[in-house]
Amino acid sequence: MDLIEQFKQQLKGLEIKGELEETGEVIEVKDGVVKLSGLKNVENFELIEFEEANVLGLVLNLEEYEVGVVVLGESRNIKEGMIAKRTKKVFSIPVGKSLLGRVVDPLGRPLDGKGEIKADEYLPLERKGPSVIERSPVSAPIHTGIKMVDALIPIGKGQRELIIGDRSLGKTAIAIDTIINQKKEKNRPYCIYVACGQKKSKVKRLISTLEREGAMEYTTVVFAAADDPASFVYLAPFSGATIGEYFRDNKEDALVVYDDLTKQAWAWREISLILRRPPGREAYPGDVFYLHSRLLERAAKLSPERGGGSLTALPIIETQAGDISGYIPTNVISITDGQIFLNSTMFKKEQKPAIDVGTSVSRVGSAAQLKPMKKVAGRLKLDLAQFQELERFSEFTEELDPQTKKTIEKGKRIREILRQDDLNPMPFEKEVIIIFAGVNGELEDIPLNKIKNLEKDLIEEVEINHKEILNSIREKEDFSDDDQKKVLEIIKKIKADYGFKRD
Repeated sequence: MDLIEQFKQQLKGLEIKGELEETGEVIEVKDGVVKLSGLKNVENFELIEFEEANVLGLVLNLEEYEVGVVVLGESRNIKEGMIAKRTKKVFSIPVGKSLLGRVVDPLGRPLDGKGEIKADEYLPLERKGPSVIERSPVSAPIHTGIKMVDALIPIGKGQRELIIGDRSLGKTAIAIDTIINQKKEKNRPYCIYVACGQKKSKVKRLISTLEREGAMEYTTVVFAAADDPASFVYLAPFSGATIGEYFRDNKEDALVVYDDLTKQAWAWREISLILRRPPGREAYPGDVFYLHSRLLERAAKLSPERGGGSLTALPIIETQAGDISGYIPTNVISITDGQIFLNSTMFKKEQKPAIDVGTSVSRVGSAAQLKPMKKVAGRLKLDLAQFQELERFSEFTEELDPQTKKTIEKGKRIREILRQDDLNPMPFEKEVIIIFAGVNGELEDIPLNKIKNLEKDLIEEVEINHKEILNSIREKEDFSDDDQKKVLEIIKKIKADYGFKRD
């Protein structure tokens, strides 16, 4: 028997399993983006391993002869000619309650030095939003603790409400107030704050504020710093959405804040231009609308058949000199269910929060308000709109009839009552009483500088001697006519104590 026959006899009954690794070669490295040749069967959004550089990449461009990959980390060790391997895994991150109270990067790795995160499960970063049939109408409110927002621009569970305005007008403060205010809510949503391209010092202050207020126990912070690679800034909002979706799909409520999507658009523009995607308007790639729409469409209130969970999104957009007609602002306005617009003119007049009621809108409206707030806030928007028109008119004339003067004086006091400092959210039941006082309390005779005193005295009196009113609003979700009469009597008593002479 020759050697070949002997070898064949030895191989009989043996099964040989061979596994081929598909590899590619680096042909170009530019600013955190790598182009590879080979990798014929690679899929979009698949992870690629650069073994020599000990770093992963994410496939974003599939071309005829090459693949565009964004590096998830430091790209300086990647050189031309280096070998890259397919992992055959879609990019996924850890999710679950183990992330609550933690600060993580967009890859789900801890940044707070509190040890490893043992995840409940892993979910892919890119997921389709629920279909129309899988959704149900927004009907339950998310109380922000900000009187002006809860009364005039209510936010509901499953809604997408844009916070838009110039730099340093208090956009982040509205979002943080909302997170802090959830501590007092009955059906508290889990919160995710995505710091996208923010300064490290700002995020450190913000985390210490959340810890001080006891809000970190139900909050996860996803942080991509301003000096992180563009890939991290681009991926951070998707990571926040995926973490929130875990709660939504498990019949619970979640709230995610994207701070801010302008910086995500900048990062995507940077990556796209290196990938040689054709730029369109203002040098943004044509799919920048799709970038934000596929992110924000994931926010939804699910139907009872799907468990009834919800994911609420508060995206933040920074404008230049109040220009909401810019490319990115108009994109996101058209995707969301309303916007809270912060006006620099009102900010300079020390109106806090500096919300422009005329430009701000909630497309969900009173469907996201409880019965007591509907009762008291119905007239508020009309009164404010009338006041703003008459105030502009009164700048050009001194001769005003008594009724016009009364409307202007009432409007000034409503505006004063709606004023609120940052990081000072107010419980829902107290908001109802204060707004009722502004609309029905006939405060025109009270000097403007005493309005805040009246607000404080009214809440103290109700808390000490009429606690049943607060309990009725909170527990029964009703503000009865008898309770309204009691509040009006308290206001009359306080007014009598103050006297009616102006200072």
